[in-house]
Amino acid sequence: MAYTLNVNGKALKADVDPDTPLLWVLRDSLGIVGPKFGCGVGACGACTVHVDGQPIRSCQTPVESLGKAKITTIEGIGASAIGKKVQAAWTELDVAQCGYCQPGQIMSATALLTSNPKPTDADIDAAMAGNICRCATYVRIRAAIKRASGQKTEA
Repeated sequence: MAYTLNVNGKALKADVDPDTPLLWVLRDSLGIVGPKFGCGVGACGACTVHVDGQPIRSCQTPVESLGKAKITTIEGIGASAIGKKVQAAWTELDVAQCGYCQPGQIMSATALLTSNPKPTDADIDAAMAGNICRCATYVRIRAAIKRASGQKTEA
């Protein structure tokens, strides 16, 4: 079935089965490879994208459920002021180690700061709980979120 998706502000067409997960539509049909496959069950956060501004796990979201929703991936998050600040903080604090999980981490962090501009450590922990980093860069992730929010950091 043919779908027209609004991805990063562009109308993109994909001819896929209705139950195809958004992750595979993005990666395999549209060539947008920033969202990563991690677990396939929505538990690790590597595939996180925004749908109408909300972070979702694209590995668990069938394309047929999206309708006219606006989809933002890591490739487009820098177009927003908050996304740009988060990406800058990630770079300034050298958050990424292997980097595999970082697109999902940045997407979740941007969603957090969009809804809560000055999060506490508890707010950050709650918002980021579904994003796993095998390199355990959690201290740097928290520091980058605080820096992007304009709060003092220890890093």
